[in-house]
Amino acid sequence: MKFAVIGAGAAGLAALRHFTSNTYKDEIVCYEKTEEIGGTWVYREETGLDRYNLPIHTSMYKSLRTNLPKEVMGFPDFPIPDRPESYLTRNEILNFLNSYCDHFKLRQYIRFLHHVEYVEPISEKRKWSVKVRDLKENVVKTETFDAIMVCNGHYFEPFTPNLKGQNVFQGDQLHSHDYRVPTIFKDKTVVVLGAGPSGMDLALEISTNAKRVILSHHLKETILTKFPDKVVQKTDVVELTEHDAVFRDGSKETIDVIFYCTGYKYSFPFLSEKCDIRVDSNMVTPLWKHLVSIENPTLAIVGLPFYVCAFSMFDLQIRFLSRFWHGEKTFPEKAMMLQEESEELERRIKNGLSKRHFHMMGMEQGQYYDDLANTAAITRLPPVLVKLHNESSKRFLDDLVHYREDRKFIESNSSKSKYHSVTIEQRNLANTCN
Repeated sequence: MKFAVIGAGAAGLAALRHFTSNTYKDEIVCYEKTEEIGGTWVYREETGLDRYNLPIHTSMYKSLRTNLPKEVMGFPDFPIPDRPESYLTRNEILNFLNSYCDHFKLRQYIRFLHHVEYVEPISEKRKWSVKVRDLKENVVKTETFDAIMVCNGHYFEPFTPNLKGQNVFQGDQLHSHDYRVPTIFKDKTVVVLGAGPSGMDLALEISTNAKRVILSHHLKETILTKFPDKVVQKTDVVELTEHDAVFRDGSKETIDVIFYCTGYKYSFPFLSEKCDIRVDSNMVTPLWKHLVSIENPTLAIVGLPFYVCAFSMFDLQIRFLSRFWHGEKTFPEKAMMLQEESEELERRIKNGLSKRHFHMMGMEQGQYYDDLANTAAITRLPPVLVKLHNESSKRFLDDLVHYREDRKFIESNSSKSKYHSVTIEQRNLANTCN
């Protein structure tokens, strides 16, 4: 069979690793529109458009450190090598992905500076047509494949909410996608909109330069983190005037910048309408198990779920696809797949989630991993990953300033794995006792 992979980030590399493992006699091609692997982990100072007039893909900022420990960030068969720190820099993760790529000799399958412009099914042949531009030569070619793995990520198309008065506000408006360094906020009063991982981290980071930072959010969880004095928390912004932000609690602040840390939209601009994949209120549908196109099961969108152990999940999803695409498992009837997706959406809405959070896993990620493994009869992910992920997420809320100084350990034996954590407070206490 002949497979196409779109994107050479972590998900695309996982696809290449398993589909070039010599278990099957497959032909595989990966198209990557930049000149290097790594996807969103590649840092670029420039924003806007690149030299080929394409949008800059990465949302990486200069000082980023992971918000999850390295102990849950490796691949199942290729963990991140041990080192004293659990929370790594963007460079260390990018170096790890390059090591993974080279260890499995994947670079030979990647066509760099190749931008996928159009994908559509060839219905009479049950194959796929992929139109690709060689950016360096400015030549367009069309190739045919048996199946497609879309691995283009979902941290590149900014989501910016519509605020009343957005067009009359005289200050600056910036999305975190285009943020690189904190000096741009020097001596300014900034509203950070959103308290997800980026909003929390960036509110803290820019406070080193800004005059005042207002973290605006509607989190139900209590944030125990003690921010610097110049960082305050407020309710949602409901309106902007020429120079002010008006908050849901009725208060008003004169501000210089609205900094949108409001997340991203799923986007697949290269997929033809004939692919029968749509994004409805940021739910990618119709998909079986957040992965397989129900209308065209030889098309897969890899890596949609968020608040997950991403690299391990990519690996699991790819192994799942391999079982079905190589005929070792058979897809259910279309009606059954549609019913499964519909029932999950209904359950999530009953639990208070909106459609735009359909792909959010978090506390449910363990059930998702187990379902994939059980359905495809493949090796499951160790439950310890979920436990460690969830503990780290709680520490993020409780002590954002210091939690990256924690040290995580996973102990494995033949029957099960367990972990333990050492916080900075515990280490300080141990040093005092010694």
